[in-house]
Amino acid sequence: MRIAILRTITVRIVIMRITMCALLSALAVAQESSTVPAPAAERSAHSGQLVIPAGTEVPVALKHAISTKSAREGDPVYAQTTFPIVLNQRILVPAGTYVQGRITRTQRAGRVKGRAEVLIHFTTLIYPSGYTLLLPGAVENVPGAEKTSIKDSEGTIRQDRQTGEKVGKAAEQGVEGGMAGAVIGGLSSSSATGAGVGAGIGGLTGIAIAMLTRGADVRLEAGTTVQMVIQRDVPLDASRIAAK
Repeated sequence: MRIAILRTITVRIVIMRITMCALLSALAVAQESSTVPAPAAERSAHSGQLVIPAGTEVPVALKHAISTKSAREGDPVYAQTTFPIVLNQRILVPAGTYVQGRITRTQRAGRVKGRAEVLIHFTTLIYPSGYTLLLPGAVENVPGAEKTSIKDSEGTIRQDRQTGEKVGKAAEQGVEGGMAGAVIGGLSSSSATGAGVGAGIGGLTGIAIAMLTRGADVRLEAGTTVQMVIQRDVPLDASRIAAK
């Protein structure tokens, strides 16, 4: 009799333990499921976060002139967006947003070879509301500047070649130098031979001066249109875009 009672008690204890283990497992699963993070899109919708996609092109206008004649590495660059950037019927970058950047490299044209170059990197957007956003931006194109081109994927702005212009200038300087040399040679020797020698020397001097003159600088006037490209996805807070 006692053995039967003990067996019954043992069975009940085992059943209770199994039941408790099942309940604890169910509670653990429920807790884990409640802490699983929501999908990124859902979190973005709830947080009001937007993203400026990589590759977005933003037209800006320079607020001041930039010239390789006076620019130095590290000089600040100031610009302003000229047209709103819209994605899915939401304004990501309104017109009138300020843009800051830096000159990261500058080079003047050489006297014999080498063209003027300047490299600009944009670093900051400042919205009309005061919301400030860090970004990596490069120059994609400079439609507002004449006789310039983009050299590489970094966005280096380079002055166009001037070979034809320098040859023409050299010829002009040679003629002017030759005439001046002829006058000086003729006056000094009072002979046609002296005038000829003077013309030759003067002409060569004029050509040498023209060919050794430094090439044109890259110059971007205030108001020049620059196409900026965003180089990576930039998240932003939608609630802070509009001006208050």
